[in-house]
Amino acid sequence: MGTFSIWHWLIVLLIVVMVFGTKKLKNLGSDLGGAVKGFKDGMKEGGQPADAAATQQVTQNTAADKATIDVEAKQKS
Repeated sequence: MGTFSIWHWLIVLLIVVMVFGTKKLKNLGSDLGGAVKGFKDGMKEGGQPADAAATQQVTQNTAADKATIDVEAKQKS
């Protein structure tokens, strides 16, 4: 009585597919996979020394931000 059989899980799966649709479930799976991959990459970078990680980040930011204009915001008095 406390456990679910395979038929219960199939009915639940059918209801979930009917509510969300297969396209949203596919997108959810790919988003979850990308998040796991990003987490693993972050864990690998966590083992680097702080100076090497900072240098790598600065190099990536300057390469990506060549078209970015650096400005300062001033407060009105």
